[in-house]
Amino acid sequence: MNMQHEILQDAALVTNYIHGDEGALEILITRHKQKIYSFIYSKVYDRDITEDIFQDTFIKVIRTLKRGSYNEEGKFLPWVMRIAHNLVIDHFRKNNRMPKFDNSGEFSIFSVLSDSTLNAEKQIIKDQVETDVRRLVDELPEDQKEVLLMRIYNDMSFKEISDKTGVSINTALGRMRYALINLRKIIEKHNIVLTN
Repeated sequence: MNMQHEILQDAALVTNYIHGDEGALEILITRHKQKIYSFIYSKVYDRDITEDIFQDTFIKVIRTLKRGSYNEEGKFLPWVMRIAHNLVIDHFRKNNRMPKFDNSGEFSIFSVLSDSTLNAEKQIIKDQVETDVRRLVDELPEDQKEVLLMRIYNDMSFKEISDKTGVSINTALGRMRYALINLRKIIEKHNIVLTN
C-alpha cells in the first residue's frame, strides 16, 4: 500500500474509488473498521452477527458508491455509521427483539432518533422484561433460585457458586439446568406476564 494512499482524506478516497481505484475502498474499510465494528458490537453483543452486519454495511456502501448516489456533502464515516445503525435496527426487527412500529413506506422512526434515544427505548424494554423475569424467578425452589441469581445477576462462575454454596460444581450445574427448565415451565404457565 503506498504512502500516498494513506494520507489521502476520506473524500478523496471515495472519489478515487468511484473512478475505478478498487484499492481506495480497502483503505477506507481498514481505516474505519474498528470504529464501525465496535459500534455494531455495542448494540448486538455477538461477534458473528456483528461480522454479518459489518459485511452488509459495506455491501450497501459499495452499491451506493457504484450507483453514483453518494452525496459528497456528507462525511464518509457518519454516513457509513448511519447505514450500520439502520442495519442493526433491521436485525432487531427481523428477530422481533424490538417493538414494532408502524412504518408507512420507507420511513423508519429510528432513523430520526439519536442513539441515546434508541438505547433508552431498549433499556425500558429490558427493565420491563427483567422485572417480569425476577417475579417468575421468585417462584423457583430456593436452591435453584440461589444458583440462578448468582450466575445471571452476579455473573459468578460455577466454581465460585460451588465455593460459596458448599456444593459441588456438578450440583451447581444441575441446579442451574433445573432452574432454567422450571423457569421455562413457569413462563409458559404465565405466558401473559411476559407478553403484557
